Amino acid sequence: MCAGDSGAGANSAITDVSDFRVSRHADCGNPRGPKGCAGLIVGSPTRFGNMAAPMKQFFDDTSALWMQGSLIDKPAALFTSTSSLHGGQESTLLSMMLPLMHHGMVLVGVPYSVPELRQTTAGGTPYGASHWSTEGGDRALDDRESAICRALGKRVAEWALRGQ
Repeated sequence: MCAGDSGAGANSAITDVSDFRVSRHADCGNPRGPKGCAGLIVGSPTRFGNMAAPMKQFFDDTSALWMQGSLIDKPAALFTSTSSLHGGQESTLLSMMLPLMHHGMVLVGVPYSVPELRQTTAGGTPYGASHWSTEGGDRALDDRESAICRALGKRVAEWALRGQ
């Protein structure tokens, strides 16, 4: 989800996990960090059917938030990209769900009422948004994948607004 208006009356911000480290011992009061969010959408490239190491490290560093219960009942969603068509999009999304479930977050997926989910040939799952970029990384998001991303972002924003 790009920074700006989600289309559901909520604003969004992008934070790169390589730029933002959650300290295990810190208050984690950064308003752009997980504790300050009303909803969280996280993404990672697929690495052998799993999330990339920086995303895993990010989750591993959220122990203080877990101990405080800071993320309980906040909505969360996921996205990924692969270079091969059958490169593990769904397993990557599932692997990223586990820490969010431990945090007590409410997982938001893509329902089949989103018509593009039934029409896509390259990316998009009920578990979250996904994209097949090809081995050269030269395939842009197609219209169906973009629609799935927008639908997922809107759903998270709607859930976030319910909780405020």
